[in-house]
Amino acid sequence: MRLDGFGLLVENIGEMIRFYRDVLGFEIKKEEDSSNVYLVKDGTLFLLYGRKDFEDMTNRKYEYIKGLNGHFEIALYVCIRYYTNVF
Repeated sequence: MRLDGFGLLVENIGEMIRFYRDVLGFEIKKEEDSSNVYLVKDGTLFLLYGRKDFEDMTNRKYEYIKGLNGHFEIALYVCIRYYTNVF
């Protein structure tokens, strides 16, 4: 199993872009707009989503912990291989 992607739902996307790009060294892979940014570090995809835009997209309202800029989701890549012996 390997970590394939990691996403954050953020309140202030500009602040988070500056932190991950300028402080931690992530490169911007794809910047669709101000509410959805794709970053990459060591082969792992890192996504930043604006909270309000994500709520609009899913037609749901979510509760967030006050004082935190981001909540997260994790995507794992799982590869299952089946081996058979051929004689």
